[in-house]
Amino acid sequence: MAPSQEVTAATKEPSTNGNGTNGTNGTAAAAPKTKTPALNERILSSITRRSTGLIKVDRVLYSSVVYPHNYGFIPRTLCDDDDPIDVLVIMQEPVVPGCFLRAKAIGLMPMIDQGEADDKIIAVCADDPEYRHFNDIKELPPHRLAEIRRFFEDYKKNENKEVAVNDFLPSEDAYEAIQHSMSVPIPRFSILDSCRNAIN
Repeated sequence: MAPSQEVTAATKEPSTNGNGTNGTNGTAAAAPKTKTPALNERILSSITRRSTGLIKVDRVLYSSVVYPHNYGFIPRTLCDDDDPIDVLVIMQEPVVPGCFLRAKAIGLMPMIDQGEADDKIIAVCADDPEYRHFNDIKELPPHRLAEIRRFFEDYKKNENKEVAVNDFLPSEDAYEAIQHSMSVPIPRFSILDSCRNAIN
């Protein structure tokens, strides 16, 4: 996958950049803007890869920190932690959980969570006129990178979990990580198994 190509990202968490409005998915007609429920700002909800159509609350953050941008995953990928590859999408508007958007990977944030690799793709929304011109993470303002790094260094401290964030890597490394995660076979589950896993 060339660095100029886009990927599809599905959101887990509405953006928590403080403006409290919902965006659209970039492919459908614009929806009326409404207030994002305050509770959602502190709940990490994820769509299980075993397609049920349901959104599962996966984790409640243990402190008052909020995600700096829209956080989700890239469908049809699988990493060593048995989850799809995570992606943080920088854009002007927050989006609702479960929607899809076109994103352009601009870098990779290598991260170690409890001794295991849990790398994050850093991307921009391919349809956002303010950010779509970014092609590599080094083009972002230093403060933006520091904000992202600090969030992931701190967001599990109240759980007494150790997280280490390494230096950001360029877009080429991001696309290599995406390609690798797409090459990992994803196990198939029946719809019944999917529903059981979603409610357990």
